Amino acid sequence: MKSIIDIENLDLYYESFHALKNVNLQIPEKQVTAFIGPSGCGKSTLLRTLNRMNDMIPGTRIEGTVNIGGKNIYSDEVEVESLRKQVGMVFQQPNPFPKSIYDNVAYGPRLHGIRSKSELDEIVEKSLRHSALWEEVKDFLKKSALSLSGGQQQRLCIARALAVQPDILLMDEATSALDPVSTLKIEELVQELRSEYTIVMVTHNMHQAARVSGRTVFFLNGVIVEAADTKVLFSTPKDSRTEDYISGRFG
Repeated sequence: MKSIIDIENLDLYYESFHALKNVNLQIPEKQVTAFIGPSGCGKSTLLRTLNRMNDMIPGTRIEGTVNIGGKNIYSDEVEVESLRKQVGMVFQQPNPFPKSIYDNVAYGPRLHGIRSKSELDEIVEKSLRHSALWEEVKDFLKKSALSLSGGQQQRLCIARALAVQPDILLMDEATSALDPVSTLKIEELVQELRSEYTIVMVTHNMHQAARVSGRTVFFLNGVIVEAADTKVLFSTPKDSRTEDYISGRFG
């Protein structure tokens, strides 16, 4: 198992609140890793440390290291903008820009200096194909992204993240606001993307973790209780707290 993300002795504080406690974790390359656990257990907080989204929260303090591709992303030499190009993110609520479908996907590449219309056209088509949206929108790319359904908007947000060619895609409860049909489409999409991208997803839905991830990490009160291959964690968990959670006895 080749890891692309290595987290060592990570502690994270919001002011005096100790949100993550001595986290040590390796995340394998080109696989889907799911973070599960009850609300407020630290799974989204850890996800946001992987592209430094927590930097935006006043009073956040981090100790330890987060290495991505062998580089500590919290070192002074790392540019946050280029880190977020490498590590894309899709949020719980679809958040397309109030622009056309085309301009949503082209936004990132333009930001990074791509001006050629033919190159942008190619990136937009490829990204929309990768997010399984191209066939649905190819005839009205100039239409507002806000006119799309919730599920389409979320796939557009995935296309927007993929347009800057990240290595890693973070998904924070990316299907929790969607209906079952849209959720299934996103899950199928994750299965297709995992051969090209490392995907780390936070989910409250244990069935979803079991369906789409190769590895699962269980959090409780800011601590990683157990991390294992998904089939192993769900069938023979080592820790009784993991067993209690996945069998529905708490959480």
